[in-house]
Amino acid sequence: MSLKFQSMSGINNRILIKQAAFIFIFIIMSVLCGTGCKNSDNKELYHKFPNRNWARFNILRFEIPVINVEKLYNVYLFACFSPEFQYEKLEFNMVMNTSAGEERINKYEMNVRSKSGTFLVNCKNDSCQEIILLKRELNLAKSGILSIEIENLTPRLKTEGIIGVGIRMVPSGK
Repeated sequence: MSLKFQSMSGINNRILIKQAAFIFIFIIMSVLCGTGCKNSDNKELYHKFPNRNWARFNILRFEIPVINVEKLYNVYLFACFSPEFQYEKLEFNMVMNTSAGEERINKYEMNVRSKSGTFLVNCKNDSCQEIILLKRELNLAKSGILSIEIENLTPRLKTEGIIGVGIRMVPSGK
């Protein structure tokens, strides 16, 4: 009888060892995938307006650290609106300075409402969001800081109904 008990004990020990090995491998794989699968090249910065108003001369400045210059990047501006935003478009000026000394300046118009006043953008609850491409396949020659300034060009001292504005930079995939 004690012989059977020992063999059952040996089987239980082998099962416990296999389970421990499985758990150990699972933890190691999770850690490796968590650190290796994460794309650190995606960058997103956001400026929230506490009172949902963007003052006309409040120039937003975003500084994005860039390490990997072997990739091409797409740079987007995204904006969140509340129902108080009454204009068809959000007009803004963008000044982009790279660490290599290049400067790019463009004027943009983000369509937000139709002529009849309905939102043209993605809305959920009391906020709407729209995205516009600022630069496709941006090739950066030098690592460092990519500086982006956004200036509100709406001809009002305060543009009501803007919850926040952000910049998103992602590898272009090419």
